[in-house]
Amino acid sequence: MMAEMSQPREPRALRVSDADRERASEELREAVAEGRLEMDEFEERIEQAYRAKVHDDLACLTSDLPVRRDGALGRRRGGSVTDWDSRIGGRRTSSGAVGFLGGFRRTGRWTVGRRFRALAICGGGQVDLREADFESRETVVRCFAIMGGMQVIVPPGVNVVSRGFSLMGGFGTPAPGDIDPSAPRVIVTGFTFWGGVGIACRAPEGAAESPAQKTALEG
Repeated sequence: MMAEMSQPREPRALRVSDADRERASEELREAVAEGRLEMDEFEERIEQAYRAKVHDDLACLTSDLPVRRDGALGRRRGGSVTDWDSRIGGRRTSSGAVGFLGGFRRTGRWTVGRRFRALAICGGGQVDLREADFESRETVVRCFAIMGGMQVIVPPGVNVVSRGFSLMGGFGTPAPGDIDPSAPRVIVTGFTFWGGVGIACRAPEGAAESPAQKTALEG
């Protein structure tokens, strides 16, 4: 009797390795950093990724995401690779600022709340996150400028989303740039009337900064 020939195995049914799980997890981290996944979706999928047994288990977790860009590197903070995990999850030290017939500045080492409100009336302000820690992996900065203006500054690698509205003024939009999958996401929203909100991406003081990392107010 002739021995039965072995049938080729379906690739998606093959068992996964730890390296396979880590590659899928990296794709999920990049997707949440780009805003393609909400945090609750990310947490659910990352848990499933580490429990995956076969390739089909991993494929269904990333099938609705674009192909991962290789070579994502940690961004630098003051000349060294940023350890974002050490800067996320702290207790907030500020959740708002007001500039009325004057100005305000939030800069240096501080911990921004997951919801930060900034108001400038006939004045100005600056929300500088380059050296800041973050209460949450996603931070919403609500800016309201009436006959005034303010600027939001983030370090390179942070995923910045602009959702503001302006009437007889301007609301900045971030220029495209490289995103660090482990960095926090900052959503800048709000309203301006005869005023403006600028969004800038700059390296921390003393760190090298390329022209591509700078963003000026647009519109």
